[in-house]
Amino acid sequence: MKLKPILVVVVILIIGFVLGMLTSAQLRFHRMKPVSVYFSEDRFRDGFYRTIEPDEKQKAKIDLVLDKYAKINSELQGSFRKELDEASSDFERPTGAVATKNDDISLGYFSSGTAGFPKMVEHDFTYPLGHIFTAKYWQNVEDNGLHYTVADSGWGKCVWGKIYGQWIAGCAVFVYDYDRFEAKNMLEKASKFGVTTFCAPPTIYRFLIKEDLTKYNFGSLKYAVVAGEPLNPEVFNRFLKFTGIKLMEGFGQTETVVAIANFPWMEPKPGSIGKPTPGYKIELMDRDGRLCEVGEEGEIVINTKECKPAGLFVHYGKDPEKTEETWHDGYYHTGDMAWMDEDGYLWFVGRADDIIKTSGYKVGPFEVESALIQHPAVLECAITGVPDLERGQVIKATVVLTKSYTPGDALKKEMQEHVKEVTAPYKYPRIIEFVDELPKTISGKIRRVEIREKDQIQ
Repeated sequence: MKLKPILVVVVILIIGFVLGMLTSAQLRFHRMKPVSVYFSEDRFRDGFYRTIEPDEKQKAKIDLVLDKYAKINSELQGSFRKELDEASSDFERPTGAVATKNDDISLGYFSSGTAGFPKMVEHDFTYPLGHIFTAKYWQNVEDNGLHYTVADSGWGKCVWGKIYGQWIAGCAVFVYDYDRFEAKNMLEKASKFGVTTFCAPPTIYRFLIKEDLTKYNFGSLKYAVVAGEPLNPEVFNRFLKFTGIKLMEGFGQTETVVAIANFPWMEPKPGSIGKPTPGYKIELMDRDGRLCEVGEEGEIVINTKECKPAGLFVHYGKDPEKTEETWHDGYYHTGDMAWMDEDGYLWFVGRADDIIKTSGYKVGPFEVESALIQHPAVLECAITGVPDLERGQVIKATVVLTKSYTPGDALKKEMQEHVKEVTAPYKYPRIIEFVDELPKTISGKIRRVEIREKDQIQ
């Protein structure tokens, strides 16, 4: 075994190992530590040996490499702490050629990847200002309040709810680290520490309302918002019943701040994502580039002909073709479909790729999911289209059941009849599959594309 290939493999494994160890439990905002603190040489050495099963001669060479790494690692740690201790507490803003400009790239986040591969979204230094809309005027955070957004640090929602807007508005943030999500544990922590405003994706709320909410004290909680996926009206109504708080839904992407929302001065309509954020000129556009009328479904686009609103991204990193594909002719195309009612409220339909065409009808997954989730046996579900020679596509429901129900043909029939009664008969799922869990992104969004790909293979 030659030394150079070993070095390459070690470097690759070290990167993967270190990334694997940096869980949210280590990344605490009040106590950031250098990566080297969490590197366990013995643990890595043992894992490396188990991976390639080297002989004694190879082990000796590997040990030389790891010993050298350990020495460098120790020196870097010492250097980091030394420079940190010697650094001045007074910050001198760079000037001249090295000065920071508003249009410099400050942050890069990968999109969720609900419809395909994640895209690297790059924002400039004006991005935090856009989150004043998010925190102050949507999440309704208070000066000296305590805000809790459920979001992993690897998700763009983290900066929506844990850093920029909240701190600008003078609100503290609550961080709760857990290895496994348990609704009752989250409720206990939020209640115990006096969270005043709360933000989570619909997935979290769907689990929360299945708990006995009468056991918890919501006295400190004043406001709650939801984003990440469409909110089913059933979840809205049940949360309101238990807490007296109306969930204020919002819409945005990794590419934006909150772009559409139910704001404090509005009366929310359950199931609606609200109205455009001030400064965001939101329009709906059909496939021919025509702006839609009231009641017509179209793609949500942001008109940037006059100006780029605060918080809108700059471009996709190292992908000018994708940037041009989604942002051209003065419009940023979100890829999300909606319609507007006569009061100016927008209603989310789904991703353009998620729309199902069955027997000449266009069916959005959200409407069917909202109907199906009203059935007491359904914990959560995903609606997709399955290719069909006769109808083009048929509607399929992938369902996670609540604890007290078991799968069976009788239950499938009951769910189908339920959807027919709640919505139009042609929208009922002809196929129902029961699963233990739905495929999701790291941010908790359902990956319908993964279900579709699986069905096409079968």
